[in-house]
Amino acid sequence: MSRDLEQSTEPIRQPRYLQLLALLAFHTFIREGVDAAIFETHHGGEYDATNVIRKPVVTGITSLGMDHIAQLGPMIEDIAWHKAGIFKPEVPAFSVQQEPGASEVLRDRATEKKTDLSFVMSCDDLPTNSRVLSVPVQRINCSLAFQLATTFLRLKSSYDINAEDIQKGIDNFSWNGRFEIIEKEDAQWFLDGAHNILSLKQVAEWFSRNVDTANTENGRSGYRVLIFSHFSEERDGVALVRYLARAFSDCNLRFDHVIFTTYQEREDGTTRIDKTLKSPETPFPDLCTQYSILWKDLHPYATISIEPTIEGAIKAAKQLSVDQGGMQTLVTGSLHMVGGALKLLRP
Repeated sequence: MSRDLEQSTEPIRQPRYLQLLALLAFHTFIREGVDAAIFETHHGGEYDATNVIRKPVVTGITSLGMDHIAQLGPMIEDIAWHKAGIFKPEVPAFSVQQEPGASEVLRDRATEKKTDLSFVMSCDDLPTNSRVLSVPVQRINCSLAFQLATTFLRLKSSYDINAEDIQKGIDNFSWNGRFEIIEKEDAQWFLDGAHNILSLKQVAEWFSRNVDTANTENGRSGYRVLIFSHFSEERDGVALVRYLARAFSDCNLRFDHVIFTTYQEREDGTTRIDKTLKSPETPFPDLCTQYSILWKDLHPYATISIEPTIEGAIKAAKQLSVDQGGMQTLVTGSLHMVGGALKLLRP
């Protein structure tokens, strides 16, 4: 410890959790001598803990939605302003197509930051029959990733990405808990950590499309189960449940059984060491009951139950699969809950 620190009477300021993760990432990547490091902001950009890189090689922005509005909102244009904070002078910037208001803000911020901004369309070079890219948002995200990687290599090497590289990258791609399907005996588990309106819309379309295809091709039981959980101080869980219920109505899809649960994983009360869930300052109301009443009002034919743990919800769904000779279960509403479900389904 330096002498100045030893003599100082001022308390040493500790980094906040996300600042610590950013510092740890910088330390690890530098120590390991990586060729390329990809940093994703936690939320926002202008004031995010990761936004201390003065000259990144390239920057990119995915689809903007109404999320973290307490810190970034209240309008999509405000969110766009924060996101564009990652732009740096003379550093190429890319974005997927956005709403007109958001696009205008991104362009203005690019001018302010003295950089060139390009909007990315869906890439024609991507495979058309890939299961990974069957979801439109994944195809758009992959197109952005392709543009970022191409730009990085152009600036840092003389290598050009070819069709074989693209196919290999897509074949090796996996993202636990994001448009993930697990098949076990007669049960299909569809897992996605969607936790805002934009992502829940994508999940509803993805699940509806996949269960129709699976039933047609494999003659599976059409019994459908939904496991949902969402507890947040920032987002309106009731509004998310209402939106999800209506989204499935628009897709002409009905769930036979809906299970609402919490973020508590195990029935014995144990918790994973890597679980980082902050307790709310004010205890949550009985959201599971509120969700149940709302869903029953919108879908009165569904059987609804509440399980106090994720493990209990998974067990209940498995029993339904036995009773019905198979099932298709969607697990969604929170990354916390989907992470717990994955630990149980794939220990």
